[in-house]
This record gives sequence, C-alpha cells and structure tokens, in this order.
Amino acid sequence: MRITENITAENLVLLPTMSLSGCPHVGNFKAAKGSTPYRLIVSYFVSCSTSTAVKRKARACLCHVCRQPDLRLHSCLYCVFFGCYSSGHIHDHAKATKHNLAIDLTHGAVYCYSCGDYVYDHEFETIAKEEKTKAAKFVGSPCSVHAFLSWEVTASEVQLLRRNPKRRKITSNSTIGLQGLINLGNTCFMNCIVQALTHTPLLRDFFLADKHNCQMGASSDQCLVCEMSRVFQEFYSGLRSVHIPYRLLHLVWTHARHLAGYEQQDAHEFFIAALDVLHRHCKGHNGISGNNPNLCNCIIDQIFTGGLQSDVTCQSCRGISTTVDPFWDISLDLGPSGSHSKSNMSSSSTSSAPIRNTNLSVDSNSSGSSTSSSSVNNGDSGLLSPTGFEDVPTSLDDCLRRFTRPEHLGTNSKIKCSRCHSYQESTKQLTMKKLPLVACFHLKRFEHSNRFRKKISTFIAFPHELDMTPYVSSHRRANGVRNQSQSSTSSSSTSDNNRYSLFAVVNHLGTIETGHYTCYVRQHKDQWFKCDDALITKSSVQDVLHSEGYLLFYHKRILEYE
Repeated sequence: MRITENITAENLVLLPTMSLSGCPHVGNFKAAKGSTPYRLIVSYFVSCSTSTAVKRKARACLCHVCRQPDLRLHSCLYCVFFGCYSSGHIHDHAKATKHNLAIDLTHGAVYCYSCGDYVYDHEFETIAKEEKTKAAKFVGSPCSVHAFLSWEVTASEVQLLRRNPKRRKITSNSTIGLQGLINLGNTCFMNCIVQALTHTPLLRDFFLADKHNCQMGASSDQCLVCEMSRVFQEFYSGLRSVHIPYRLLHLVWTHARHLAGYEQQDAHEFFIAALDVLHRHCKGHNGISGNNPNLCNCIIDQIFTGGLQSDVTCQSCRGISTTVDPFWDISLDLGPSGSHSKSNMSSSSTSSAPIRNTNLSVDSNSSGSSTSSSSVNNGDSGLLSPTGFEDVPTSLDDCLRRFTRPEHLGTNSKIKCSRCHSYQESTKQLTMKKLPLVACFHLKRFEHSNRFRKKISTFIAFPHELDMTPYVSSHRRANGVRNQSQSSTSSSSTSDNNRYSLFAVVNHLGTIETGHYTCYVRQHKDQWFKCDDALITKSSVQDVLHSEGYLLFYHKRILEYE
C-alpha cells in the first residue's frame, strides 16, 4: 500500500531500488540503532506480554496530533511519536522530521516512506513472532499461538514444490474425499453418519481450512472435534487406503455412554449424539457461548440449527401463543396418524446439551434404545383421503405437510389461555421460523409399542431439489389458510434461500431385529457414490432417489458450487 503522493519524473529516479536483502533504509537503520527500538515498540504497543505493557498501551495509543485512537495508528521508529494513518498525521511527521520508518501498531508491519510501501525484514519478522508468542502465553491461550502464526515453508516443502510444479485441482471424475471405513463390529451405523458428515460442504470447508481451535486444554486428546478434523484431513488427502475409525469410536463411547458396546445401534440416534458431543467440544467443557446458554455460534449450530415455531391458538378467543425452539433435525411419521398418540408433544430433555431442551416430543419410533434427542416430532394430524379416512404419506412433501398441519389438541389437553385466563381447547401448528443451512429429515421407519415392534418399509419419494418455502412461518402468515394439497414445487413465490439440494442419504436394509446401514453421498454436483463400510461404488442419482431412505440430508442451494 502506498501513500497518495504525486510522483513526478524528477523524483521518480531518486526512489531507491529494492535489493534481495530487503529495504536498504531498514538496513541502514539497524546498522545505526540495531533492532532494539523495534522490539521495544512491538513488546509494549503491539503484542503486550506483561500487565504493565497492557496498561501503557491503553493509556498511550492515541494520535499525538488529534488525540484520537485509530485503527491504523503508527509509531515512528526513530522517536516517540504516534500518528494516525487515515488522517495523514504520521505522514506529516515523516515528511517534517525525515524519519522515514514507521510501525503499524496493529500488526507490527514496517512502513518505509522512502520506498512508499510496507517492507519486509526477516529479523523484524522473527522478533514480531517471538513477541506474539509471549503475548499469547500471557493471556493464557497456547492454542492461539499456533492458530495465528504465519506458515513458514520448510526446505523439504520447497523441494517438494520444485518437483511438482503443476497445480493440482479437483476434476469432475476425482475421487478425493472418498474413503472406505472399516466396520469394527456392528458399527455400520457410525460409518454412514461419518460419510454424511465428511460430505457436508460447510463442515468440510471448516475443517480443511484448519479453523478448529481446540478449547479442551490438557484434555485435547478427548476432543471429538479434533478427531473429526483428523478424519477430514485424511479423507481429503488423496489416500486410497481404508480408514479405521477406532479413535472416533472410542471417543463416542466415552462421551455418549448409551452407544458404548458392540450391539446394533440406530444411525439417527448416533447422528444426534455426535452433534451433541461436537457442539459441546467446540466450546470446551460446557458448550455455552458467553453468559447466555441459549446462544451458541459454534460451527455445529451455524450449520445444523434451525428454529421451529409453535403457534397455539385458543378456540375461544382466538389468541395465539408463539414459541420458537431450536432443532437439529426433523423426525417425520410414516404411518397413519390415527396410530399415534395425540399427546405426542411432551417435553424432551438432553442433559448434555442444555440449549436443546425444547418443548418438543421424544422420538419413540427410532430403533435402538429410547433416548431423548434434539429432533422434532409431530405425529398428530394425518393426510385425509377423498373418502375421509386417514391416508399414509407417500412422499417427503406429504410428510412435511402433515408435520406443519394444524392439530386439534382435544378436550383432554386444554391449556390455560393467557388472554381469556381460562382453560380452553386449542389448536397447535408447527412451522419453520428459521431454516438451517443443512436440513436433516428422519423418516421414522421403526415403530415401537407395547404390543409389537416393526419396521415401516413404505417407499417415500424424496426429491433431488427441495423447496421449503410452503413450510416457512412467514410464508404461512402471508398466505393465510393455504391449500395443503398444493405441492411445494408449484409455489410461485419461492425464495432461492429456501431451496435445498440433496447431498447424502442413509438407508437401512433388513428388519428391526437385524439389519445393515449404507449411505449414498454426493461427491460433485452430479456424481453419486454408495458407501457400504469399506466398499465404495459408483451410483446414479436414480439409484439414490429410488432407495428406501432413512435419513435425508439437504443443504441450501445457495451453497452450491457451480
């Protein structure tokens, strides 16, 4: 970056040329005064490593002319003068005193007014790194030392680059990112979820950009996020060997005890447990962001968390009570609604994830142990056939329409209305207040009751492209009473922000007593692969759309790579 100054042909020839050894003016300065002035300024006003330096910086970091703090405050390297860059006071000082070197007090970079640009000096750069390391240790953040230091190429890396001068890029037929997983004994439920997570675009970008900054301290070897980061790095390293996820399995057993052991487990239950542990480990031991337990900005919540709006309408005064609760996935009933309890909206509780304690139902229709999760269930209102009998859904749209249809709570579920102050019958409707970046739909194929346990193998059609606009709260309000039989694909007021693309499908093969999980993942826009533990085979989109479907993963189309 250069200062805005008119340079004529006369003074152009006076500008010195840069040598391979760096800026000659910095060399002249160090020959006369050494590097001590630079170290003192950096240690006291750039990267403070003592409480005295912090207090001095807070008092002194003001422009000596306008007495204002500035985001680009610079210090003269020759004398004790601070001047703001944006107002030009440091420029005026350099011109008046012929002091041609100044330090940026935000990053420690040196600006040479004779060269008209920021300049590099290896000794100054080494000093800046040393002081930055001291400052990081002073504030008690050893991880940040490694997170913010610039990458320095090693001699071996230089030789590697020289031997491979051509840049590599991912082609349409590339298999980078595809790696089989060894089944460690009935662990197919885990393998398919790992495959789905490693092909979640935003999660992949997060881990491959090395953005995870472990908050576990001395217990970092117990951090599931660190292990997932290693899994991502190996998956996308180009290795063709299969991966043995023994460390991942051990950490899941450690932090989700109900999944420990070699018994068959439910893939949906593992998915929710994995998100819960990842969410907690992203924020250290407590999983809380700041002082508000309901707010979290970890990568898991940024990608998977949506907001479900519940509107309870009093049938007497028509008053509406609205609540919005977070969710990670949506569980959808497949059987006739008459077979499900009308009171299937009890409070769920997940002890390890306090922000997930929503007033939504516990999923009692998943296989495996009956453990409460962060999923949303609504098994109340059924689809009505022309004869008036309840019908079973045949598509994902049918399931979503039934999920968001108003439900009459009945005389046995009267609530006290806050407006008329009496217990009245009411209706309840669920809609999507906030759509997540990645939407996971759980088709409840496993039904448990006191009399029997069975698997529902009904084919449920699901689209390659999904429009969620009809199920968004604002859309429902704007359209009032809407024709429920209208397909989501026919909405003329579709928002691009509500459109989703399918990228992973988890399937269950077999019965409720015994079975096997497989997963379809999308590698590129139109490239699909079937992951069956260690075996990965090429598939077509028709194979995916004609599969049974147990867990469906969609991401917003605005995230599509063209």
